[in-house]
Amino acid sequence: MDPGHDDALALMLALGSPGLEVLAVTTVAGNAPLEKTTNNALRLLSFLGRGDVPVGAGAKRPLSGRLVTAESIHGPSGLDGPEIPPAGFGPDPRGAVELIAKTLREATRPVTLIPTGPLTNVATLLREHPEAKEKIARISLMGGSIGPGNTTPAAEFNVYVDPEAAKEVFGSGLPVTMCGLDVTHQARVTPERREILRRTGRAGELAADLMEFYASTYRKTYGLDAPPLHDPVAVAAVLAPELVETRRMRVDVECRGEFTRGETVCDLHGVTGREPNADVGVELDEEGFFELLRTAFERL
Repeated sequence: MDPGHDDALALMLALGSPGLEVLAVTTVAGNAPLEKTTNNALRLLSFLGRGDVPVGAGAKRPLSGRLVTAESIHGPSGLDGPEIPPAGFGPDPRGAVELIAKTLREATRPVTLIPTGPLTNVATLLREHPEAKEKIARISLMGGSIGPGNTTPAAEFNVYVDPEAAKEVFGSGLPVTMCGLDVTHQARVTPERREILRRTGRAGELAADLMEFYASTYRKTYGLDAPPLHDPVAVAAVLAPELVETRRMRVDVECRGEFTRGETVCDLHGVTGREPNADVGVELDEEGFFELLRTAFERL
């Protein structure tokens, strides 16, 4: 992950859900540079009293090209808004890729990866540890879009930051669930929903305050007062797959187009005849999703 306001709520949803065992957290440069995204993950886990979850710092830059960040949405720290105390522990010395590889080796059953940032760490894992694929049950990622992008007219942010990595992940042969803008834009954090989160307790208060800042930047950038809660949808797709309706289709990633670099080209109608490689989200049960979020925050 690359926390990031919506990454923060994705992590909280995972930690507050008994249906998931969070084995590790890894960070990547994306919404902000790596030092900041790692610090944000550590601060969140410390705030939640989960220093038992190891955090591996990952890639500082994409596989190819320059890093693009999103401070216009998430602020200079990557997690602006409410004050979150400094972390009480530091990152795992092994780093992201080795931490994932070790976690997979030691797992007694297949593990699901839930990337909510650029896919650089996952692509590097598959390059350096091809044997790890045997222990990966599924990759449920937030990224891409069947339709328009949010960073360029064609590309969604996470894929745009590292399209080469996304291309390798979609081409890996692993089961992939793509929670793109088509479903995440249905997860609207209205002012009323922000207040519902606030009433769930200490973690909910932090989440609501984070969402107030997030809403303010979305209002300035996109004219929306109910910003889409992108990343938690990829967690929900694992926790409660019935909430995310998917369609099986072919997804290819454009890496060279002058205007379309980072686009996820989704063969919605099977016109290419190419083998499908992803389950792509098309519809979200919005009320069910926010009820899942609310109950998780009550547990936190």
